[in-house]
Amino acid sequence: MEIYIVRHGETPWNKEKRLQGSTDIMLAPAGRELAKKTGENLMDTNIDIIYSSPLKRAYETADLIRNGRDIEIITDERIRELNFGSFEGKSYAELIENDTAFKYFFNEPHLYEPTHDGESLTQLIERAGNFMQNVIEPLEAHCQRVMIVAHGAINKGIMSYVKKHSLEHFWSGGLQRNCNVIILDYNNGKYTIIDETKTFY
Repeated sequence: MEIYIVRHGETPWNKEKRLQGSTDIMLAPAGRELAKKTGENLMDTNIDIIYSSPLKRAYETADLIRNGRDIEIITDERIRELNFGSFEGKSYAELIENDTAFKYFFNEPHLYEPTHDGESLTQLIERAGNFMQNVIEPLEAHCQRVMIVAHGAINKGIMSYVKKHSLEHFWSGGLQRNCNVIILDYNNGKYTIIDETKTFY
């Protein structure tokens, strides 16, 4: 079974380099265009089912990739983006300038400490693993290809589960660009990484 893991299209906050997390931001016109092109180029690729984060930017991306085809989209809270708590809405530059824990997020993720109302990367990886074990892996018996449409950090949480590496290597392979696709093969309980940087636009 193939698994396509997609990051949502660009949003206004992506462009402004503001932290989104669990804040429900819509796609920007450029993000819709990328998702639409991705869907057009995947029209001849069979997709049995799509799982999406419930956040609008992910669900709209999933719907545009579906492109009118009869493919069910199921939302799942376990693949919503990391909750950054009170950091959300702030610019990356502002958070780094103010010497917050966010300064570790991309370069030394094992040192990142969430705000009191935020979520840790360990918690993120746990829910990503729970989703893969209980939702995706059982589909192997009757699906050829499934798609997951979610977010930059949660998709890396999924890959941390797949690769079974330490938190220091959380960003292994780099942050996905908007509408980039990670392609995995899952067969007899084993994952094989086919491509971590595929685009269909």
